[in-house]
Amino acid sequence: MEAREILTRFKQNEITLEEAERYFRKKPFEEMEYAKLDSYREIRSGFPEVIFCSGKADVHFKEIFRKLYEENGEVLGTRASRHQYHLIKELFPQAEYDEISHIIKIEKKKKERVGKIAVCTAGTADIPVAEEAAQTAEFFGSHVERIYDVGVSGIHRLFSRLEVIQEANSVIAVAGMEGALASVLGGLVDKPVIAVPTSVGYGASMNGLSALLTMINSCANGIAVVNIDNGYGAGYIATQINRLGVRGKENRQE
Repeated sequence: MEAREILTRFKQNEITLEEAERYFRKKPFEEMEYAKLDSYREIRSGFPEVIFCSGKADVHFKEIFRKLYEENGEVLGTRASRHQYHLIKELFPQAEYDEISHIIKIEKKKKERVGKIAVCTAGTADIPVAEEAAQTAEFFGSHVERIYDVGVSGIHRLFSRLEVIQEANSVIAVAGMEGALASVLGGLVDKPVIAVPTSVGYGASMNGLSALLTMINSCANGIAVVNIDNGYGAGYIATQINRLGVRGKENRQE
């Protein structure tokens, strides 16, 4: 069970104080020799540990995945290969793999997704990174609106979806080439914009460095920038902002 579920069930008198204490007395991490699983991460930060799959040895990857599933009842892995998916599929037939984002996951069914995050891309070549961001946010319980291929070379396409974007609690702008989409969005919305430069582009784009520099030097306000191709980081931060937005609306209603 998750920490939040334990606390909720305790408040509703569904479990005893002793049962709740037993959960929170767990070791802060589990020693696996080659890894130390952060058992307290969700208690501290509100987010369980996620697996960065690329580069891990098969035997390590399988055991880390299994342990996290036993701990949380669900697992999210980023930058996974199809080979790694087949390894996990043998252990957990319910595991899902997305060829576009390279995300592997086992997710709890009927998960409530709240608030709204708008994930926008400049072009279709940016979608793999955008999907990593969108699916990360969805895994963490956010409702996501996808607005793809609305770059500045045809800015009227962006304006056709502007109302949906402006309603979001946070906006993710994913763009390669010169990375101008984040600046445009920053001047059109009153919510934080998380800019994600991608390694999409021709030679002078320098594998995303050009877009990164554009986004860092944007004259529009309210823009934060993550690393090149870091969809996961953008989805995480956007979820933190979205949770604050949802919490604020709930407090105002009370």
